[in-house]
Amino acid sequence: MTAHQPKTALVTGANRGIGREIARQLAGHGIHVLLSGRDRDAVTGAARALRGEGLDVEPLVLDVTSSESISAAAAEVELRHGSLDILVNNAGVRVEQYGKKPSEQSLREWRETFDTNLFGVVEVTIAFLPLIRRSPAGRIVNVASMLASLTRHSDVGSYTYSDTFKALPAYSASKSGVNSWTVHLAYELRDTPIKVNSVHPGYTKTDMNDGAGDLDVQTGARTGVGMALLDDDGPTGSYVHMGEVVPW
Repeated sequence: MTAHQPKTALVTGANRGIGREIARQLAGHGIHVLLSGRDRDAVTGAARALRGEGLDVEPLVLDVTSSESISAAAAEVELRHGSLDILVNNAGVRVEQYGKKPSEQSLREWRETFDTNLFGVVEVTIAFLPLIRRSPAGRIVNVASMLASLTRHSDVGSYTYSDTFKALPAYSASKSGVNSWTVHLAYELRDTPIKVNSVHPGYTKTDMNDGAGDLDVQTGARTGVGMALLDDDGPTGSYVHMGEVVPW
């Protein structure tokens, strides 16, 4: 990247919801955003809509559960851009249904959840890390959840200590795994300019929770955007929401 080239950011799962809003806000900061998702028509349409707002957005087909798709996307980004400044691992799923007890969840539900929410994060990061190392100030943002906090899950005074949130054990565990990945990768990269952090967006109205959240997507995207734009003296290996550290 030269002094005249904008930074480049990749946001996974960005054709809708929080991911799309993160893409919009990053592009609003003058960053060239690769808006990615598994469905070509969906990402093309989302990118077209944001370009219609005057934003510098490029569609990228990327299925985080497919090694072939991840490799192809990394090769395409290298060919077109040569490096990557920001990676936002946003893609996520909730396979479980409310109303089931943890012991009633199937292994299929656990495996599908982990394939996207944790293994996808790990594989995408590993594939794009060589490009991020070429950036003078790489940033990796892993979108976790309030349900990733084991401290809050075990606190009887916490809002996550309830039948509603205890009915999502696979989702919660996958996001706790994302936090663990964040800590370990941040330690590995501690002597580099790359910063790796997890974010809790807040209980945001999205399709995943059938619009039941307290925050709109504009607010839900802010924490991730803020960590993507960290200054050189910003934290690494942290888990935050709206500038506040969240207990592990």
